[in-house]
Amino acid sequence: MATIELKDVRKTYGTNIEAIKGVSLDIQDGEMIVLVGPSGCGKSTLLRMVAGLESITGGDVTIAGRRVNNLEPSERDIAMVFQNYALYPHMTVRQNLAYGLKNRNTPKDEIDRRITEAARALEIEQFLERKPRQLSGGQRQRVAMGRAIVRKPAAFLFDEPLSNLDAKLRVQMRVEIRRLQRSLETTSIYVTHDQMEAMTLADRLVVLNAGRIEQVGTPIELYEKPATTFVATFIGSPSMNLIKPTGGPNTNWPSDTATVGIRPEDLVIADTSSAGGFRVKVQVMAVELVGAESYVHGMTEDGGTIVFRVPGRSVIAIGETLELTALPDRFHLFDADGRRLSP
Repeated sequence: MATIELKDVRKTYGTNIEAIKGVSLDIQDGEMIVLVGPSGCGKSTLLRMVAGLESITGGDVTIAGRRVNNLEPSERDIAMVFQNYALYPHMTVRQNLAYGLKNRNTPKDEIDRRITEAARALEIEQFLERKPRQLSGGQRQRVAMGRAIVRKPAAFLFDEPLSNLDAKLRVQMRVEIRRLQRSLETTSIYVTHDQMEAMTLADRLVVLNAGRIEQVGTPIELYEKPATTFVATFIGSPSMNLIKPTGGPNTNWPSDTATVGIRPEDLVIADTSSAGGFRVKVQVMAVELVGAESYVHGMTEDGGTIVFRVPGRSVIAIGETLELTALPDRFHLFDADGRRLSP
């Protein structure tokens, strides 16, 4: 186990393409950090710089107190799990698990012990003599994780490892990854573009945008107190509604309020007893039934869009006009630069 520190880390391609723009981050021993953001935000580049697969243009990366900027990947005491499994097709599962250990001249009895432990933890004992082509996608991903586990590295680095799996398997595997990481207490950095995956896996989330950190915090901190409109709309599904406060429905908002954010679950259909200083009329455009609840997409009178949540058995017709309200303590206020304001 180890701490990982990034100090003003930068990555520039050519003379002027800056992919990583001064990222600083302290990762604690045994912590699961998830890097999340849209495609092209720099999350995979940052992970590869920690791994040694990308050179560092500026700043420092330290692992367990050791500066690793100029060390080869094999010298950094890390193990990576990729989305494409990277298994040797001509080897059995057992041979795949043993390969890295043999290259490090690990004694045979120690190799056997580690393989047995990892196979038991991942429930792949019955597959040890099979070739990768004889396994399902989920089983191959377990083997890829096992190959990382047997190394007993200082840190695990996960590069979108579940993106090739179907939705059901992704849910199962992210639960498995979180369980294993907690039991092994190994410092981990996990990259994903899937914000649901990020929310369920992370001790802390790091939201990246265009090579910079937008916000760092626990999943609930980022959900309940997004620092910017970018974080507000990226974390949460469906996204937070962003509304321009024209007409002044709440005169207690700070004068520099440029945008009001409201989560879909915080909007309710108004009736004569509804309290609160915010009301908006919407015409229903679509209704998404997702089981126990539905998400209703509507259009406001000024042509904006809004999404709100209702119980799954609610009967709402497309084309219907409804009035929505929300309590003031559920508002998120942002200034003209998209920065959070104190309520």
